Amino acid sequence: MTSDEELLTAWRAGDRAAGDSLLARHFDAVCRFFYYKVGEEAAADLIQQTFLAMCEGKERFRGESAFRTYVLGTARLVLLAHLRRKRRDADHLDPIEHSLAGFGPSPTSALAHRREEAILLQALRELPIDLQIAFELYHLEGATAGELARMYGLSEPGMYGRLRKARLLVVAACERLAETPALRASTVDRLDDWVRELSARGLPRGTGA
Repeated sequence: MTSDEELLTAWRAGDRAAGDSLLARHFDAVCRFFYYKVGEEAAADLIQQTFLAMCEGKERFRGESAFRTYVLGTARLVLLAHLRRKRRDADHLDPIEHSLAGFGPSPTSALAHRREEAILLQALRELPIDLQIAFELYHLEGATAGELARMYGLSEPGMYGRLRKARLLVVAACERLAETPALRASTVDRLDDWVRELSARGLPRGTGA
């Protein structure tokens, strides 16, 4: 299979079909990124904004991370801009302090096939936005700590510290949100299983259209 780097090189040289193939390869990940955070209706416009930004900025990628991580880093910037537009005090949106829970109820319950998954999705929503994104890109999308460190402008040990903090907060939120001891145990003890389920989950038909 042609690599991302080969497709990008061809795209930069004027091969539009290569660009279409490259962006299509990462379409599901971008859909998942937004759908888990803002729901299907709002996601469609943000997905389009992300891929427009990728088309306009394809020369800026320097190969310091996987292209997939670069795409999702662009999606992060689009999301933060969207959230700032929704706040009256936009200048005070701090993604390491504020969570998506402050923007209303979760729109993602339709994605959960089991109660444990619904709990995990709600727990993620209660994390500070940048911790939620880091957790999801690391565990759901396969970004490395080094790639995330460059995205956030941190050292790699500092990024590992954030990832540990994110996981501790997710576990604590899952324990609080579970209604019974049995559900608490099945959610926390199998947390990695539920994360893998969400990572592999196809989105509802029409998402991002």
